[in-house]
Amino acid sequence: MTREEKANVIQDLTSQLAENSTIYLADISGLNATQTSDLRRACFKADVKLAVVKNTLLAKAMEASEREFGELPGVLKGNTSLMFSEEGNVPAKLIKTFRKKSNKPLLKGAYVEESVYIGDENLDALVSIKSKEEMIGEVIGLLQSPAKNVISGLKSGGGKLAGILKTLSER
Repeated sequence: MTREEKANVIQDLTSQLAENSTIYLADISGLNATQTSDLRRACFKADVKLAVVKNTLLAKAMEASEREFGELPGVLKGNTSLMFSEEGNVPAKLIKTFRKKSNKPLLKGAYVEESVYIGDENLDALVSIKSKEEMIGEVIGLLQSPAKNVISGLKSGGGKLAGILKTLSER
């Protein structure tokens, strides 16, 4: 690979790092052709982009990036695959599901919404991260719950002023 080709790859990686707020580094070495194909198919279905990269080029792209990746460049040893996703927990769920059939992929590290996770032991924490849509749904549900209770109490009070006042005082 020429210097110009390396520079182009670094530039492409730098732009991908800038465009994605969820970046996982995984080790998929040791998977046979069928397992690799199954993993790629699962990534495609889950809308996760999977790419195998050279560690030195990824390290240079991380240096060139405006983001702070903390200790993440330190895990760039051995084979490294990049996983990009819109949702913070989707790659972690995919890895966990895939591991039911195989001991790979191993999570090397992840960058999710400006937080850095190092090591495979963080996989369960990454699975439990909620997406923005899930958080908004929970907040709306929590906000609606007291209003629904008051409305149902008012309806059960018979619609009379005394019943309404009694219901409101109980709440």
